Amino acid sequence: MSEKGFSDKVKGAVNKAKGEVKDQVGNATDNAKMQAEGKMDKAKGDLQQKAGELKESASEKANELKGKFSK
Repeated sequence: MSEKGFSDKVKGAVNKAKGEVKDQVGNATDNAKMQAEGKMDKAKGDLQQKAGELKESASEKANELKGKFSK
């Protein structure tokens, strides 16, 4: 597992959680700006998690190839 990929996935999860809270609080308090910020944070979190997954996948594939050509 790639440390950088894992780090991105964790940051993404944190941003998604933070965004969900902002979105819900903005909705409950009728604060459109806070709600929009929450939606942006959730989108940012989704992107970070996807980037982390891609990095991990690329790292795994690189290790597979390295193993095949090292023999």
